[in-house]
Amino acid sequence: MERRFDVTIAGEINLDLILYGLPQQMPVERELLASGFEVTLGSSSAIVAHNLASLGMKVGFVTRTGSDDLGKLALARLAESGVDLSEVQAGRGSAGTGVTILMPHGKERHILTYLGTMAEMAAEDLPLKYLSSSRHFHLSSLFLQLALHPGLPTLLRELRAAGLTISLDTNDDPEDKWALVGELLPLVDILLPSEDEAMRMTKTSTLNEALGILGRAVPLIVVKCGPRGALVHHHGVSELVPGIAVTPVDTIGAGDSFNAGFLSAYLRGASPTQAAHMGNITGALSTLAPGGTEAFRDAAMRESFLKRFQT
Repeated sequence: MERRFDVTIAGEINLDLILYGLPQQMPVERELLASGFEVTLGSSSAIVAHNLASLGMKVGFVTRTGSDDLGKLALARLAESGVDLSEVQAGRGSAGTGVTILMPHGKERHILTYLGTMAEMAAEDLPLKYLSSSRHFHLSSLFLQLALHPGLPTLLRELRAAGLTISLDTNDDPEDKWALVGELLPLVDILLPSEDEAMRMTKTSTLNEALGILGRAVPLIVVKCGPRGALVHHHGVSELVPGIAVTPVDTIGAGDSFNAGFLSAYLRGASPTQAAHMGNITGALSTLAPGGTEAFRDAAMRESFLKRFQT
């Protein structure tokens, strides 16, 4: 089979509306004034796709939007990066395009999401031949893509049978139940959780305990540990890859940007620790501008930062 893409992704897309400077405790029936506002491309899947393409990877993306302007704006922003959108299901959703409102408060943030079409795209709606024409398949935001759940194990088996490797970043489970994870993990080559997600999905209190459980199912686990860097757990052996020290403007999308950097390097033949170093670089780069993609859209900033830390 011809490998048209380096990575294909089936996932959600939305805009992030970011309000800065609001109090963490917000009283009702009061006019609360933000100190800043940004509109950026949002959603884990679209951020990974955008940033992979910005790093020179050939990316195919399948998503569903409503017939509203939010979906059109999000797709236009993603298209700028060079991601192939020929199989996007635009204007097909019965609901509107989803949207996320983020309110950062230092190291923590409120995240408010309307799912909309994020929850409508099912496995039977996906173009298998298109997704299979790749070396690798990536899945993000497992617990927002509700209609995908029933057919997802079969989809991953079919992609593996077509010769693709598979990576998964579950992201947060709003219900904190982590259903379906146990069934999917044996079908995954690379798991990309945060430290907190790894412990919560295994119901453990330490990362070592979590890795002991996850490592029985997944050969390569790369845990995002914030400013400390990333912990690579490969065939039972763990190694911490130190992070890149920067003064962040905004940490939104840093984990997704790490995923893009890691996958871009790993699929080019880097070792897991070398790829994690690249992920640390791109995760840090992401924090230098609002949202998860703005630092990658600035070609001069992106190339200067990559050159500085890759050498």
